[in-house]
Amino acid sequence: MQTFLATFLLFAAIMAAMAIGVMVHGRRLKGSCGGPGADCPCDEAARETCELKRKAGSAP
Repeated sequence: MQTFLATFLLFAAIMAAMAIGVMVHGRRLKGSCGGPGADCPCDEAARETCELKRKAGSAP
């Protein structure tokens, strides 16, 4: 039981430190729903529309 409690507390401290780091630095997760910097929704149809707009914007 002591090992479980120590492990739980360790994970809780690590998660709290990561949460504080995110709040202090104000960074977003990258790579979710379309890659770094993409503000696309996560549903399939909206991602396809977003990808088409992105490709059209990068064309010469």
